[in-house]
Amino acid sequence: MVKTADKLEEEIRAIFSGDTPWVTIVWDDPVNLQTYVVYVFMELFGYSKARATELMLQVHNDGKAIVSTGSREEMEHDVARLHEYGLWATLQRGDQL
Repeated sequence: MVKTADKLEEEIRAIFSGDTPWVTIVWDDPVNLQTYVVYVFMELFGYSKARATELMLQVHNDGKAIVSTGSREEMEHDVARLHEYGLWATLQRGDQL
């Protein structure tokens, strides 16, 4: 029981520490046009058209792409903004990819 409690405490500490980077992942969906996804990436993240297109193609071909990295709070904000634009997005700890 102690090992389980220690492991759980360690996991909780890792989740809420600022040391571990988090990522925002955009997932492929059957709804949004590729040009719209490029537009959203340029608008929200300030990516060049070439970089936004590269990420959109990764989403399209691989089913997902990491579009931003940072603290948990920053990634929660990015996910919320992407949802406002109708894209499917989640966040994940960077060390669990």
